[in-house]
Amino acid sequence: MTERKYRQHYTPRDFDGPCVFCPVIAGQAPADVVHRSERLVAFLDHHPLFLGHVLLVPVQHVQTYDELPADLAGEWLRTGQALQLAVEAAMGADGALLLINNVVSQSVPHVHQHVIPRTGGDGLRFFLGPRRRYEPGEGAEVAARISAELDRAGSLGRA
Repeated sequence: MTERKYRQHYTPRDFDGPCVFCPVIAGQAPADVVHRSERLVAFLDHHPLFLGHVLLVPVQHVQTYDELPADLAGEWLRTGQALQLAVEAAMGADGALLLINNVVSQSVPHVHQHVIPRTGGDGLRFFLGPRRRYEPGEGAEVAARISAELDRAGSLGRA
């Protein structure tokens, strides 16, 4: 195990410490499971933003979103969509916040999607900031850099 300590809001890509989700997936730690398939598990967040806050995780230990196996993408998407609808209906929510943190703000080193029920006036003030507009020509330059990285990596980002 690395000497680096687990930090709540940043888990470096090379972190090899303990994962609190793996025991949940294996049935060795308590969790309120709402869905289990051969490759995915969904369970209630133990410290929810709102009641009904669900986490979707792959059974295979995968730390970051870019490491999620491509052959799991369809099931991940279908399950996430079904969870979103189920959480909204079960909790009487108007909508949902769907969120995946990657490294920064990733508090557990196992990729997971949050499905958080939302209602108008629920008090959650979620914004991404600080924000600023692109300077003239800056947007085109940034878009070109990202496009070049996609081309370099091939297959839309799979290195």
